[in-house]
Amino acid sequence: MDDSTRDQMLFEANRKSTGASYLLWFFLGGLGAHRFYLGRTGTAITQALLALFGWLPLGLGWLALGIWWIVDAFLIPSIIREEDLETIRQLDRGHHLNRDSRSPETIEPATKVLPKSDPIPGSRADNIRKLSS
Repeated sequence: MDDSTRDQMLFEANRKSTGASYLLWFFLGGLGAHRFYLGRTGTAITQALLALFGWLPLGLGWLALGIWWIVDAFLIPSIIREEDLETIRQLDRGHHLNRDSRSPETIEPATKVLPKSDPIPGSRADNIRKLSS
């Protein structure tokens, strides 16, 4: 598999889905589920805490959360675009994303194995040997 195919597969595996984001936003948005999915953990925790304890200051936390929930409907596409661009940047730097921790790991470069015996003149192995010398 060549590098561009591998990079394309890694990008497709790590890109964010707009549909999944909006489903999480609609059904569990008050708990910040869509922000957890999009990698915005800090604000997701804030939304979850507002959902749980928003009633304490006379419901003002829930009011703020409701406004934030509506604003997020317009922010989701730009957040997805930022996340996908970051994935592309990491792939360009020669890294791929570890799906569990989202920390970059280096991809080992593929090494060409040349036959030890003399290749047949004009064969693919002979051409590779000429190019690598």
